[in-house]
Amino acid sequence: MNRTKIAGPALVCLLLGAGFVSAGQMIVTYDPSYPVAERISGIESLGGRVTKDLHLITALVAVFPDNIKASVIQSLRGVRIVEEDLYLKWIESVPPALPLSHVTDSLNSGKTEDSGDTELLPAPTATPAETEIPWGVKRVNAAGAWNFTMGDGVKVAIIDTGMDYNHADLAANYADGYNSIDPAKPPLDDQGHGTHVSGTIGAVRDAKGVVGVAPKARLYAVKVLDRNGSGTFSNIVDGIQWAVDNGMQVINMSLGGSNGTPALAGAVAAADRAGITVICAAGNDSGPVNYPAKYPEAVAISASSSADKIASFSSRGTEIALIAPGVSVYSSALGGGYTTMSGTSMAAPHVTGLAALSVAGGADTPAKVKAALKKAAVSLGLKPEEEGAGMVDAARLAGK
Repeated sequence: MNRTKIAGPALVCLLLGAGFVSAGQMIVTYDPSYPVAERISGIESLGGRVTKDLHLITALVAVFPDNIKASVIQSLRGVRIVEEDLYLKWIESVPPALPLSHVTDSLNSGKTEDSGDTELLPAPTATPAETEIPWGVKRVNAAGAWNFTMGDGVKVAIIDTGMDYNHADLAANYADGYNSIDPAKPPLDDQGHGTHVSGTIGAVRDAKGVVGVAPKARLYAVKVLDRNGSGTFSNIVDGIQWAVDNGMQVINMSLGGSNGTPALAGAVAAADRAGITVICAAGNDSGPVNYPAKYPEAVAISASSSADKIASFSSRGTEIALIAPGVSVYSSALGGGYTTMSGTSMAAPHVTGLAALSVAGGADTPAKVKAALKKAAVSLGLKPEEEGAGMVDAARLAGK
């Protein structure tokens, strides 16, 4: 999720109230023992049409005539939950991001657009081999693990707006993907958010452009949001379902909002049971942790500035597991270029990359990955509800 009042595109989930009078597109969850054929026939008996099978949570997505009320659908045999499948705008555009030179100046002065601190920080060294390492990747000390692992072969699903998988820094690591909006089409990014997130996770190390935290991870683009930054709950659940069905090991979800839904909660829990570590952006409303980051199975990530302060926009709460760089983060952009963005959307992929390094190092369950990340974290001296266990040092993750 990206902030709406600072540099970088903003991800805002405007979750509407759950109440409704008549049905449109619905997510209908069933008792697992109730036969699939009878679920479909029941929907069709009301004039409904099934559009998706969300077997991960034993649900069907269906479109009903406007005169069919939710209470009528609820009365069908085998039905447990009926939810409106809202189509929501999750990403808002904001003024252009600050140039990379601003980040370099910030690192030298200790100042950022999100911090009034004036304490001087040591000037960073920048050898030719380091010039492609963005400040956030450097701050989590990703290179401290690279002699041990670069995340070789770890399967990471980026559930977002898709990916510009033709980008020079992403093409070599792009493995496959899925478009939940239109499964007949490739998961090509037409908005930009997913491409930026992907670069922070796993852009290749080739002394050009940028490098990600896990530069040898396998990247899978799961497109659940359209070019307007909008999508339905069922699209997101379908994306998580694809990740489970295709053996992903880590999921990144840089999206969320103030309300949860049973369908989304069930999908996140199912991914965790399937052995996938789910990393989520905490939110950007300076308030409580958003969903799906708020779910107990998720790893909620808050955002820090280059001065090691919590970003003013970052959500916070007892659910925060870790903090990561989220202000003026430089990464890949549509069309082969690069851009700077801010938000917990930018913080989460740093930890997703670190999770991939952990999996490559032998952590083979979400519980082990979470334990390894927290053990490798160092406190920034912030409140627990702001930083969780702190900022991960990848060298500590590698046991060095």
